[in-house]
Amino acid sequence: MAVRYPSPLRPGDRVGVTSPSSGVPKDMGARLDVAVRDVEDRGYEVVVGRCMDGSGHVSASAADRASELMSMLTDPTIRAVVPPWGGETAIDLLPLLDWDALREAEPTWLVGFSDISTLITPMTLFTGTATVHGNNLMDTPYRVPDGLRSWLDIVAAPPGHRFTQTPPGRHRTTGFDDFVAHPDVREYTLDSAGTWTRLDGTGDVAAEGRLIGGCIEALCHIAGTAYLDVSTFARDASPDGLLVYVEAAGSDPFTVCRSLHGMRLAGFFDQANAVLVGRTNAPGKRSLSQHEAVLDALGSLDVPIIADVECGHVPPYMPIVNGAYGRVVHTPSRSELTQILD
Repeated sequence: MAVRYPSPLRPGDRVGVTSPSSGVPKDMGARLDVAVRDVEDRGYEVVVGRCMDGSGHVSASAADRASELMSMLTDPTIRAVVPPWGGETAIDLLPLLDWDALREAEPTWLVGFSDISTLITPMTLFTGTATVHGNNLMDTPYRVPDGLRSWLDIVAAPPGHRFTQTPPGRHRTTGFDDFVAHPDVREYTLDSAGTWTRLDGTGDVAAEGRLIGGCIEALCHIAGTAYLDVSTFARDASPDGLLVYVEAAGSDPFTVCRSLHGMRLAGFFDQANAVLVGRTNAPGKRSLSQHEAVLDALGSLDVPIIADVECGHVPPYMPIVNGAYGRVVHTPSRSELTQILD
């Protein structure tokens, strides 16, 4: 199975906005408007769907959310679909999506992270379509720090494009901005220094493979099911192995440890040439830190494990293309992730 890359966006193309999980509360409507205008300022037409209600934990019924997402992903005039943010229970859409139709349709960029991992990772594994694990729509107005890319840069890149991202050296530890009081905020507050950390030992790392991964709290619940069949994907699309990335939204280290053990037992890491772990602000426990939780579950893999990567819930964000060919390098003086849209 060859990876299918959606066509790059061009001025005049349409971008769909829908909420497969949580919608947008009314008091955050101004931030949504700012984010939509930023996409429009790139020259795109934005189509906002009906499933956007933020009064509950989901934006609409599962049937309606699935229908709207299917409609946007199979509409040849919509070239990318991006949610406002994640949520909690996108898992209820999986049996309602027409995977055969998605496999046969012209591929469309699907962007998101957090609970949206529940959809984008199976999309790549099930259909071979590349997806973007990156900042959601509500984060789009932020200025991207040096060394990183916006999802808007990636979906407009030409076929065969190669790009390298490097850690900016600073991240945020003080929670999130108040979009109600400051809907037009565009600067991250990066109040802490830090870069990548090798957990499994010392020495330089240079590893390659197709990229696949997502949010631990989302993916652990579909590990071992047909929706997260990493082994078949690796056999067909990347027989030389994978670069697997995971990140914790906010779970305590005991939960992270159990979840990663379960994912490992289900074969999620079997083809990994290296594992990248996103930075988390979730607290540790006296007897188990977040880093120790990862090592407890994955240390037996005997592959490099690099933590504190900007691919999680801690700003800023390093978008990763599921299905792209990647090369990770980590030395005392150099840390980078290169992706090729081959």
